[in-house]
Amino acid sequence: MTFVVTENCIKCKFTDCVDVCPVDCFHEGPNFLVIDPEECIDCTLCEPECPANAIFAEDEIPADQEKFTALNAELAQEWPTITEVKDALPDADEWNGKPGKAELLER
Repeated sequence: MTFVVTENCIKCKFTDCVDVCPVDCFHEGPNFLVIDPEECIDCTLCEPECPANAIFAEDEIPADQEKFTALNAELAQEWPTITEVKDALPDADEWNGKPGKAELLER
């Protein structure tokens, strides 16, 4: 099992999760974070740290978010690792909780 970053991270990109990750499995894109399933050790530390509640255990992902499992694996191979906390995107609080953000994902 691994953990997966889902749609609510898009346009928010809070990095509180990065700070607690013991294996540096997070990767950063322009407006989204992903978890490398090959690096994730299922420690569960990141999930409660996410202010957007966008991180789920692979077997607990809501049905409408399942596509993010493959997306995390794909983008983790393309994006650089992020190991330090950064400021969230400027309008993160406005985007937090808004549905239908998948089409806004920047690669």
